[in-house]
Amino acid sequence: MSNVPKIRVGIGGWVYPPWRGVFYPPGLPQARELSYASSRLTTIEINGTFYGAQKPASFRRWHDETPEDFVFSLKGPRFATHRPDLASAGPTVDRFLSSGMLELRSKLGPILWQFPPNTPADEDAFAAFLELLPQSIDGRALRHAVELRRPKAATDLFVDLLRRYRVALVDDDSNPDVNGTADFAYTHLRGCTLEESTGYPSEALDAWAQRLQERSSRAECDCFVYFISGAKIRAPAAAQALLQRLAV
Repeated sequence: MSNVPKIRVGIGGWVYPPWRGVFYPPGLPQARELSYASSRLTTIEINGTFYGAQKPASFRRWHDETPEDFVFSLKGPRFATHRPDLASAGPTVDRFLSSGMLELRSKLGPILWQFPPNTPADEDAFAAFLELLPQSIDGRALRHAVELRRPKAATDLFVDLLRRYRVALVDDDSNPDVNGTADFAYTHLRGCTLEESTGYPSEALDAWAQRLQERSSRAECDCFVYFISGAKIRAPAAAQALLQRLAV
């Protein structure tokens, strides 16, 4: 990753049939969808790693099919985050981290650990979980982000805990100004609507562009933004519209 802070904008996944003929040109082979999407966006959040293990060959292929400056984020497996005893997730975390993700090489971005909506911001439980997340593997630095789905539920002590482990707290439309806890920021935007051709009204995209530019400049941190959920068919258009405003 460059030492110059960057704002990267993308979508969750790239295989979504309703995008065919809307985002993807009619007749584009499915095997070329990643190549097409990565030529118009600057990052993609890989969802498949949330549901099951991926093969090293898949990570190599994703690396080879995307531009040199492209970056993926990876969702950590649900078997690690969707359990009552987070301290017991060690074997699952280890299997995930050794599954071949380093085949992405310089295109490996943050790892997102997404917790169920009802997960409380319990400092003790999360301290045990964060102890399981290495800062590097095989000499490669790792970045971790935690999503509570209820960022406002995070207490000052919880924020301090994340800061101590240099783990980012994911923000979203409802809470766009969470305290920085890492050397990067991670945002999920779920407000796309069918009524807007670019998913969000122009003024909302303008506001996000300004907020991201100020955050990146003030904190000298990389920002990763993903349009997911909501009217998902509009997500690629929203991401491209925001990228245009950022001129990146």
